[in-house]
Amino acid sequence: MRDVPAANPWLAAVEPSPIGETRRWVQDRTFPADRPLIDLSQAVPGYPPAMALRQHLGERLLDPTMHGYTPILGLPTLREEYAAHLSAFYDAPIAPGEVGITSGCNQAFCLALMSIARAGDEVILPRPHYFNHDMWMRMQGVTPVSLDFRPGSGGVPHADDAAKLITAKTRAIVLISPNNPTGAVYPPATIHAFFELARSRGIALLLDETYKDFLPEGTRPHGLFSDPGWRGTLVHLYSFSKVFALTGYRVGGVTAGAALMAEIEKAMDCVSICPPRLGQEAALYGLRNLLPWARKNTEGLKARADLLGNGLARSNRWRLVSIGAYFAYVEHPFAGERSTAVSKRMADEENLLTIPGDMFGAGQERFVRLAFANVSDDKIPTVLERLERFGA
Repeated sequence: MRDVPAANPWLAAVEPSPIGETRRWVQDRTFPADRPLIDLSQAVPGYPPAMALRQHLGERLLDPTMHGYTPILGLPTLREEYAAHLSAFYDAPIAPGEVGITSGCNQAFCLALMSIARAGDEVILPRPHYFNHDMWMRMQGVTPVSLDFRPGSGGVPHADDAAKLITAKTRAIVLISPNNPTGAVYPPATIHAFFELARSRGIALLLDETYKDFLPEGTRPHGLFSDPGWRGTLVHLYSFSKVFALTGYRVGGVTAGAALMAEIEKAMDCVSICPPRLGQEAALYGLRNLLPWARKNTEGLKARADLLGNGLARSNRWRLVSIGAYFAYVEHPFAGERSTAVSKRMADEENLLTIPGDMFGAGQERFVRLAFANVSDDKIPTVLERLERFGA
């Protein structure tokens, strides 16, 4: 006899996170000093939060008022600061009541999807997809409809292709730019085309800009917030985790019109009551004090991306599909071999941990993602050397 009822079949049908699986490939292994493990699997900053932020949080912890609940959608001061940041970045007015603070960008996505779609609905998801987006949809009984990028597009999807996928069941289109897993930065014209498509068909555009702060300085990725009608179509998702190196603090943001924000607030109350207080304090301090610090880190990552990208461009074996602030998406040279097998062999033979394209959707067996942000510049030549040597 079973001790508990059978699991929810939608949840049971979803495979576990690829991050856990790839970690198990190197679990309990030891690595020689002359060939240490280089981890290119998970997107995490390769540096800690600023010392000033850590000292600030230590002082805040001594305040007895810092340990209780906050309002459901976050501290009013943080919502005001974040709305002002977005308004300045996009040169368009965004009100504090149109933003909410969440427990990371993953939660922002989950709450937004829950507020828009229900079981039986469809959502268009570019492929290769961020696996947590696909997982959450399937857990909710929502069908992800894959949108593949065209060959030679550098990993950028096309709105005309998405238009052919829209049915009476379609509730939203999801975009991530700069993209995870490909690193591709979508041109403003592409983002605007998807926005106009979504608006014309009466569906939502969920735009995840977790990595917007790693664009070149002065780059405005789109002008959607300047459109007075954005509130009827756009749902914007964001993370403070990467820009301020706060991955363990779990703090993100969602921006939407007031009607949808009211639904998101209901879901947030049931899921976690409010975002973690310490994460909110960290984000608030970061917005007020650390944007110049963050810009220096962005410049460093750009140099690292150039170093890796130039090396891959010289390779006669690995083909660079796209590269951005955190990720490179490459085609491996082993015809007929699935990327999962390739990545596992690389972990075994070269102590190089990557995530295979197979884990980002069907049809990705030729590709491998390299998350290079969490390695130092001096390791990039070693990464390139190991890639060239592997299987040669």
